[in-house]
Amino acid sequence: MKIWLGDSTGGGLVHPEDATVSVVDHGFTVGDGVFETMKTVDGQAFALTRHLDRLTRSARGLGLPDPDHDLVRDACEQVLAANPTDGGARVRVTYTGGMAPLGSDRGGAPATLVVAVGPSRPPADRAAIATVPWTRNENAPTAGLKTTSYADNVVMLAHATRRGASEAVFANTAGNLCEGTGSNVFVGIGGKLLTPPLAAGCLGGITRALVLEWTDAEEADLPFAVLADADEVFITSSLRDIQPVDRVDDRELPGTPGPLTRSAMAAFAARAADDIDP
Repeated sequence: MKIWLGDSTGGGLVHPEDATVSVVDHGFTVGDGVFETMKTVDGQAFALTRHLDRLTRSARGLGLPDPDHDLVRDACEQVLAANPTDGGARVRVTYTGGMAPLGSDRGGAPATLVVAVGPSRPPADRAAIATVPWTRNENAPTAGLKTTSYADNVVMLAHATRRGASEAVFANTAGNLCEGTGSNVFVGIGGKLLTPPLAAGCLGGITRALVLEWTDAEEADLPFAVLADADEVFITSSLRDIQPVDRVDDRELPGTPGPLTRSAMAAFAARAADDIDP
């Protein structure tokens, strides 16, 4: 196994034992960093251009310099070539504030860039989700950014796991449905497929965007209680694609996946198969 390690000016492949980042890197000390995770298809990263664009949006949101797309593309290609996999894999790009003082202020060092690849198990056919009592602040400066500050998500997912679920879903401060710890949420109500708008504070998921483009799904502000009444529910992410939900808390959803979910899954699979970088 080899990892690409460097900074915003360049880098190269190293063995894991040599892939070290300074303990005063701002990503380590204060979580000042952003990341992307992509699935691979036949040894290539899926939707790489969209992921790089989101990496840039997240970096700009934190005030980090724009990542060099050509450099990141090359790093991804090197890592995938050096780590061939028989089955599915995930590629993780991490981009942080670099070495800095022990506080919130940044230093003048280049941004740290790491690209790694690891195995990825096929997602389960269905998911159980648990609602949690915490909320996402849709007005926070990091709302909608894919940052390395994931402590809230870690706590919420652990809470859901203790309840026998594989994902935690939460509201925003307005009491509307927001997202999951690592997924976007779609609901089927009265024959319509709906998902919260980005203004609700959710991450602009790559799979979410493709579902909106490739199906009749629409954005809508939804009360958090919609999960107790929705006819269908599914979650999306880069590693899940579209994953039907058969249980929300203690409520079973019989007939999962329902017709809206099946239609979305078929449309996504067909369009994704036609283009590695849609």
